[in-house]
Parts: sequence; structure tokens; C-alpha cells
Amino acid sequence: MSRKDLVVWFSQVGKEDVALVGGKGANLGEMTQAGFPVPNGFIVTANAYYQFIKDNNLAIKIDHLLKTTHFERSDSLMDVSNHIKKLILTSGISPDLVQEIYNAYKMLGGAFKNALVAVRSSATAEDLPNASFAGQQETYLNVHGEANVIIAIKKAWASLFEPRAIFYRHEQKFDHFKIGIAVPVQKMVNSESSGVMFSMDPLNNDKSTIIIEAILGLGEMIVQGKVTPDHYEIDKKDMKITKKNVQYQQQIMEKRNNVNKDSALSQTKGSKQKISDKHILDLAHLAVKLEKHYYFPQDMEWAIEKNNVYIVQTRPITTIKKINAANLVKKQETQIINQAILLTGDPASPGIASGPVKILKSAGEIGKVVAGDVLVTTQTNPDFVPAMKKAIAIITEMGGRTSHAAIVSRELGIPAIVGANRATTILKTGDVVTVNGSTGNIYKGGHAHSTVTSFAYNTHVKTATKVYVNLAEPELAEKIAKYNVDGVGLLRAEFMMAGIGTHPKKMIRDGKSKEYIRLLAEGMETFCKAFSPRPIIYRTSDFKTNEYRQLVGGKDFEPTEPNPMLGYRGAYRYINDPEVFELELEAIKLVRNKKGFKNLWIMIPFVRTVKELIEVKKLISASGLYRSNQFKIWMMVEIPSNVILLEKFINVGIDGVSVGSNDLTMLLLGTDRDNSEVAHEFDEQNEAVMWALETIIKTCHLHKITASICGQAASLYPNMVQKLVELGITSVSVSPDAVEHTRELIAHIEKGLVSRSRV
Repeated sequence: MSRKDLVVWFSQVGKEDVALVGGKGANLGEMTQAGFPVPNGFIVTANAYYQFIKDNNLAIKIDHLLKTTHFERSDSLMDVSNHIKKLILTSGISPDLVQEIYNAYKMLGGAFKNALVAVRSSATAEDLPNASFAGQQETYLNVHGEANVIIAIKKAWASLFEPRAIFYRHEQKFDHFKIGIAVPVQKMVNSESSGVMFSMDPLNNDKSTIIIEAILGLGEMIVQGKVTPDHYEIDKKDMKITKKNVQYQQQIMEKRNNVNKDSALSQTKGSKQKISDKHILDLAHLAVKLEKHYYFPQDMEWAIEKNNVYIVQTRPITTIKKINAANLVKKQETQIINQAILLTGDPASPGIASGPVKILKSAGEIGKVVAGDVLVTTQTNPDFVPAMKKAIAIITEMGGRTSHAAIVSRELGIPAIVGANRATTILKTGDVVTVNGSTGNIYKGGHAHSTVTSFAYNTHVKTATKVYVNLAEPELAEKIAKYNVDGVGLLRAEFMMAGIGTHPKKMIRDGKSKEYIRLLAEGMETFCKAFSPRPIIYRTSDFKTNEYRQLVGGKDFEPTEPNPMLGYRGAYRYINDPEVFELELEAIKLVRNKKGFKNLWIMIPFVRTVKELIEVKKLISASGLYRSNQFKIWMMVEIPSNVILLEKFINVGIDGVSVGSNDLTMLLLGTDRDNSEVAHEFDEQNEAVMWALETIIKTCHLHKITASICGQAASLYPNMVQKLVELGITSVSVSPDAVEHTRELIAHIEKGLVSRSRV
């Protein structure tokens, strides 16, 4: 296979080929090569799309149309989208490419010649850590015949400019012409049943549970949320079904004479369990194997035809967050327990929020939603996203935890309830309701405290121990800055770099270093401005090689490593190849010196040796940044050597440390928390970890530098927080949803310490 190929087979590509075949295509190839049950197919690569745009001189025309767009007006987006799609659909494909597609299609059909296929879209920047393109482009099912395949491919290309896709790229600041599209053409599975599954529970991040949702017929209805699916839960450890929630399915989508038809189901057939217990467990075993193969929890689509189970798509779960909503929600529930329950649905995204109801009959009414509304509709699709971003909570009449409404709500961090039957009838526009996305209850009236997204924080609670927040998304900065926090204790570089979308070394090679610095600085400035004068602790890039490879152009610069966690990352990368690190330093200087935000500090990750710290400090100084009262340098403590040799690291000259409890625990205990075989051994409260934390805090006290913790543990374990405060930790940095609870907990602990000291 050449990188210039226009058509490739699934068996020729793998997960490193995102730039050529997109995220979906790369995963289909990866699964095929690994032996997973994937229907065979070929991919019309992104090269073919770019060649098509060039051959028809479309870039100039499309760019002109995009520059006329009013992105906040749905009618303007629709108008521009229609013009661009018409340009693509009426332009010609080169005869050579047509012939290649015809040849592949004939080969796929074999003896049957004109095979039934699914023509899917696969954006080349799909499934970045903080950006999922899923659902933005179109899929065409039951396509039959050479001419129809060509038409469907052009439609897939055109769908790159659907209004929702244009809006999303604009919001994420992605260059419209740097996002390409590949088109997988896959043998059609005429499924008797289909669905979605997660290798962990996306509602509460429970990695011991597999979630499967199932419907009868083709899978489009479950993704679109047109029906409420069966819901099954499986214990990953002993592979036993722990929960079944069988729903009445009123409609089914089936292939009839090569056309997809929706038809009604009888009460008897629609009320039966959609797949057998055997198939539930077969799917669960595949989920475990896929998670193990990718080293990351997966979101999968599956289908069953003639008793054969197929995986038709997999992607990383993009909504994993350090959720600690349980105590928060429990506390708030005690305050709304006496409110009348209007109706109940299925919990889809955790949290509690109140606001006025805004009922939408279709995506054409999204302009009616204003900030703070509770969006209520039958089901959502990607066209609803602009309105969902304004809403404080989402309620849909149909769908399950794997529906569009559920997934997007979790990405946005707002409460959501799905499958709330007759919600658009029972609720009225203007009604004030309280939505509990953790229980599925919808209450009459408002609630003084809303959730994670808009909490009425008690700013009067003060503590000697500083409470920082872990943050990544620039669009949340202004909102989170209103919380009762002392600053940002962990600003991850990776999310902003992923937002840029292109590997920094490709930007350097393309002569776009200044553009990269500008984009990175804009992200930093957003945080600094929102939190000023409170400090922003910016952790410099700690992408692992497998993550860097997912960026556009990444495979040209990144090695393939057997264990990226212990590989080419952190400080060693800066020293060995300082170009990218120097871009970060230039962005920091731009924010501090030209924009005047002196609250931006720096934290160095994954420093294996004292010598590495010395060399990195030389690079920082050479850039023109020097330690002072206004510019502090911290070091992450996440490797056993950091604990053992901490005094020597401190003597090199640092102002503080922050414990990355996740990596430190894994490396101290020799276990992988994302590996289901050994994850149960991952314990941040293990005595070895607690000994390390005590050693770190005492050593920092001795040398009069600050000691913090920014790993997951401080957000999850009150007992650990108590121990850390008693030891004298300077600060803790927690996820946004844990801020108020942690502040109140620390205040209580400190009050107890003062009382005891007086006795």
C-alpha cells in the first residue's frame, strides 16, 4: 500500500493510517487485521477526496462560500451547506478513480457481482481526545450497483459540509480544508438485531461493567434515538449478566427489495428481549478483547445476521471524565426529595440542573433555545448540537444511553434523561423543572443548586489548603473560573494541541510554526484571562506516541512503541527533540510578555532523572523564561524515582511538585488500571502509595516548596484528602464537579485540626 493510493482494502490499513482513511476506516482495518468479525470492504481514501477537490477547482469556491457564513444563524449555515454540497454532487470524478472503485466493488461482490454495501464516511481527524466527529457525516445503507456506489461516495464527500459539520469545525477552530474524508465501502449486514455497546459504563465510568443496548432490525434507529433499546449490563470480571431492561420497540427498520423501510412492530414481537443471553455474552467477550487490543475503553456498533455476530465500528470513548458526582448528587437529592416527580426516564448523563422547559419539534427550531433552557424533544441528532451547547439539561422521549442525546450530553457535561415517554406532551414550554440525570427523575419546580455545569458555589468557604481545579477545555474556562477555586492546578497541553488537530512537527515542516504558536497561545490566554490573577499551572505536552500518531501527519514523525506509557514522552522527548517544546515555550512567552498574563506558570511531566530536569531547565532558560516570584516551575511527581530522589530534584531548582497519582500508583504497584485483567489491583490508597505521598509532602516541607496532588485520587477519596491535609499538603487539584465538596471537606478537616491543637 502506498500513501498515495486512492482505494485500499481493510486488510491493508491499521490504526496508524487515520490521515489516509480516517478514524472509522483505520479502525475497520485494524480490527480486520486483528481477526475480529468485521464485514469485508474497501476504502476510497482521503487522497481521492483531495484529488477530486483539486481536479474540479472546488477549494476556492468552497472557501468563498464559507467566508460568507453567519455561524450563529442556522439558516445561513443551511444555505451555505446546500451550495457547497451541490458543487460537490455536480462535479465529475476522474475516469481512473471511477475504474478503481468499480474494480474493487466487483471484487467485493465476488460471484454475486453487485453486492449490497454500506457506504460510510470517515473524517481524517476523527476521534481526537477532545473532539469526536462521530455522527456528523452520513452513512448510506443497502447501496446496490456500480453507479449507485459512485453516487453514494459523492454524497459522503458532500456530507463533510453538512451544516452541523461546518459548525463543529468552526467551534473547534479546525481548518475546513485540513479535514479530509475517506469513504469505507463495506458488505452490508442485513441485521436481524443490532446495537451499540461500551466496554465500560459511560454514565459513571465504571470499568467493571459492560453496557449493551439492542434493537431489532438495522442499527440506524438506535444511534438516532428513534426507539428506546433494550439495556443489558454485564459484570466484566465474571462475565455474568447483572441487569436486563427490556423495552417495547414500536418500529423496525428493515431491508425490503434493496430499500430500507420503517414498519410497525406488534406488541408481542416488540416487547420480547431483542437478543439471546448467549449473544449478550458473545458481544461482551468481544468488548473485552477490543478494549484489550486498543488499550482503551471502546464504544462499538454491532450487528447480528443469521446467528453471526459482527462488529461494524469501534472508537475510543470520548466522554471519560473524572466523575465524582455521586456524593454531590446525593447531597442535592436530599434537597429536592419533597418536590413532585413529573415523569421518569432513563439516566443518560449525571448531574442535577434546573431551568425553563423549551420544547423543540425538530432541529429547525434550535434557534428558540437560549442559555439555561432545559431542551425537551423526541430525539436529537447532530443538527441539534448548537442548541444542546446552550441548554442546561436535555430530555428526550426516545433513545438509550448510547443514543446521540446521551453521548453528546456526557461530552458537554450536562445532565440528560432519555426514554422519558410523553415528555413533549406532559411538559410545557416555560415550565420550570429540575432534571436529575443520575436517577432519571424530572421534578416540578426549580432547585437552588444545579450541577457540575452551573453550581451555586459557596464562595464564603475558605481553607488554608488551596483548592485548584483540573481543566482542559478552553470553552469551560470562564464558567469554571466562577467556582470557589484558587486557580488551575493542572492545565493539560494535550487537549489544546489536539484541538489544533495537526502534529506540531508537521506544522513546523509546513512552515506554520507561528500559526501553531498563535493557536496554542490563544488557548492558554483564555484560561489566564478567565482566572487572573489566580495561577494557571500549565503542564507541558505529555502526549504518548500512540496519541501523537492520531494527529494529522502524526505517523510521519512518531515511532510505533510496544508500551507507549513507558516510552518516548515527557522531559526525555523535549531534550532529544526540542523543536515542539520550544513552540510551547514561545506560546508561553507570548501570553506572559505580550498579553501581560503573569499568572501562567509551567509544570514539567514525566521527568525520569535529575539530569533530565537540569537539561529541560536549560531549554527553558535559553528561551528567555527564568524562574522568579512571577514565573514558577513545578515538576510532576509520577515516577518512583521522583519520590526516591526528590531532594536531588528539588536541589536542581523547582518551586513546587504536583503528584500525578494515576501514573504513580500504576508504576508503584506494577499494574495497569485500564487492563481489565489486573485493574482491580490499581488502588491509590494502597499503603505503598500512601507512604510515597507522605514522603513527598514531608520532603517538600523540609525544603520549603509547595506540594500538590492533581491525580484522580483527590477527587474520589475523602479519606485520602483528610490524610493529605493532616500531613500538610499545600494544595489539591480536583475535577470541576468535585470542587465544592472538596472545599467543604477540607474546611471541616482543618477546623478539626485547629480544635485538636487547642486541647
